[in-house]
Amino acid sequence: MRRSTIEWVDGAVEIIDQTALPVRTVVRRLSTVDELVAAIQTLAVRGAPALGVAGAFGVALAARQYRGDALTEAVLRLRTARPTAVNLARGVARAADRLADGPEAVLQEALAVRDEEIASSAAMAARGADLVTSLCGPSPRLLTHCNTGGLAAVVGGTALGVVAELHRRGALGGVVASETRPLLQGARLTAWELDQLGIAYQVAVDSAGPFLMAQGMVDAVILGADRICANGDVVNKVGTYAHALGAQRAGIPFLVVAPESTVDTETPSGADVKIEDRDAEEVLSFNGQRTAPAGAAAVNPAFDITPHDLVTAIVTDRRTISRQS
Repeated sequence: MRRSTIEWVDGAVEIIDQTALPVRTVVRRLSTVDELVAAIQTLAVRGAPALGVAGAFGVALAARQYRGDALTEAVLRLRTARPTAVNLARGVARAADRLADGPEAVLQEALAVRDEEIASSAAMAARGADLVTSLCGPSPRLLTHCNTGGLAAVVGGTALGVVAELHRRGALGGVVASETRPLLQGARLTAWELDQLGIAYQVAVDSAGPFLMAQGMVDAVILGADRICANGDVVNKVGTYAHALGAQRAGIPFLVVAPESTVDTETPSGADVKIEDRDAEEVLSFNGQRTAPAGAAAVNPAFDITPHDLVTAIVTDRRTISRQS
C-alpha cells in the first residue's frame, strides 16, 4: 500500500476504513475518543499491530480532550474496546504511562509505538521468508487466513509481509487466501492487498483449507496472531485452529508470524484468554440481508485458540521460536 493504515495527522487519527474495502478506499479522520473506539469495535481499524497503534493514538487524543476522572474513563474505554488482542491494551498502557508528562509526551510515545511496528514488519518479513524457504524450498505454495498485511499493521504486515518478501525474491509458488467467515477479511482485505502487490492468488472458503492441504496443494500455512501465550498457544481469528489441524494431518509447516508486542508472557495459556463474542447478526446476515430463518440463534467467537503443539514455529521481529526450542 502507498498509505499507512493508521496515522496521526494534524491532531487527529486517520485510518483506511477497512469496512469499505475492496469496493472503495476511504480514509476516515477520527478526532475524538468516541470515534476511535467505534472504529475499533466495528473493525474499521483491525489487526493486532494496528490496534496497538490505535490504542496509543487514542490516549494521545484523550490527553488533549479530557482531564481527571474523564481522562481515566476514556483510557479505560480504549483499553477494553476489544478484549482479546493484547496489542490494543499494551499500546494504551504505554501511552498512558506518559500522561503525567503532558499531551506532547503522550503523543511522542504513541509515535514511537507506530515506528516500532513499522520496523517490526520489515524484520519479520526477512526472517519469515528465510524460514519458509528453508522449510519448503524455493517456490512454496502458501495458505493464509484472515488479513495480515499492511492493513493489519501500519505498513508491511506480519504473515502477508512474509508472502510479499518471498514474491520480491522470486521465491513464491502461489497463495491461497482463506476467505475468513463471517466478515471475509481474507476475501475482501487480503485479496485486495495481494492485488495491490501484483501477487497472483486464489480465494478459498475456510473449510476447504484442510482438504487442499490433504491434496498436496499447499506447502505451508502462514498466518498471524492476536495473542501468543506464555506456553506458545496462539490466539487468532476463528478458523485458525482448523487450519492447524489440517496442517498437522498433512505433515506441512504451520507458521505464525507476529511481533514481539503480541507475545504475552503474563497469560499462561489460551485457557486464560477472554475470547471476544461478536454480534450474532454477523453470522445470521450477509451484506445487510438476512440469510438465516427469523428467530435463529448464532454463536460468533471472533477468535479461536491453537494449542502450541500444533505450531511449527513462531516468527517475531526478534527471534524464531520452533516447536523443538
